[in-house]
Amino acid sequence: MSGRLLVVGSVNHDLVVAVGRLPAPGETVLGAELEEHEGGKGANAATAAARLGAAVAIVGAVGADGRGHGALAALSDAGVDVALVERCDDAPTGVAVVAVDGAGENQIVVAPGANATVTAAQVERALQERAGAVDAVLVSCEVPDEAVRAAVRGAHERGLRCVLNPAPARPSLLELARWAPLLTPNRAEAAQLAGEQDAGAAASALAGRTGAPVVVTLGEDGALLVERGAARRFPARAVEVRDTTGAGDAFNGALGARLALGDALPDAVAYAVAAAGCSVATPGARAPLDPAAVERALARPGE
Repeated sequence: MSGRLLVVGSVNHDLVVAVGRLPAPGETVLGAELEEHEGGKGANAATAAARLGAAVAIVGAVGADGRGHGALAALSDAGVDVALVERCDDAPTGVAVVAVDGAGENQIVVAPGANATVTAAQVERALQERAGAVDAVLVSCEVPDEAVRAAVRGAHERGLRCVLNPAPARPSLLELARWAPLLTPNRAEAAQLAGEQDAGAAASALAGRTGAPVVVTLGEDGALLVERGAARRFPARAVEVRDTTGAGDAFNGALGARLALGDALPDAVAYAVAAAGCSVATPGARAPLDPAAVERALARPGE
């Protein structure tokens, strides 16, 4: 396989404030200076995959504004093909407001903007235009259900491995089980989708629903893979955490990249855990992932 990954998902501009602690409901806390970064789950994952060696194209939408121009320039600079991204005159580029505390934990609110204009027809055109030039599809869920559905269905119809990151999780995503996507929820998303609080039970329930493997990301505990009725844990290295924003996106981008490059699923999961661990050592949702650093982390799992 040649490592060609098609990403369907969001493109955002992030407004980030560091705080001593995250606010409780109704509470105001003072933070440090405002920082601005490029973001969006789709764009973050696409950037990670490109930096880790895949040939990546992204399907999405931005506004015809300065933030949209900057978002596309950043993606292009990272080696991501942005020809399939729509420029909208009547919707602004999506914005995420992120608060990050001293332990690297975060709270995020997203104003979708142009992301809400991505349609099934746009996704279907992209799959048709790139017919024969895609090895795997990665789908994030900060775009409308119809676009997510078209991506998962289209990948299945073409015999392509499809990774579906159900974030934010919503019940409608379970309707896609018939097309057997590889689900990659975090612990909370798995519980929400499966109705099981235990990660292993949730993963098994979701795998039973889709008939496909499920990977649950567990933060500092690594990841859990349930495949053909067997569960396997992949430990994460102990690292100094500066910012967990985008760690899941780094995981999914790395996973999609390695699957597109032809790795077996367990090998791809181990690699993705190592990449996510590298990502949390740097502030912002797009850590400057270095393939050599990920390989070193991969060689020392669980340390």
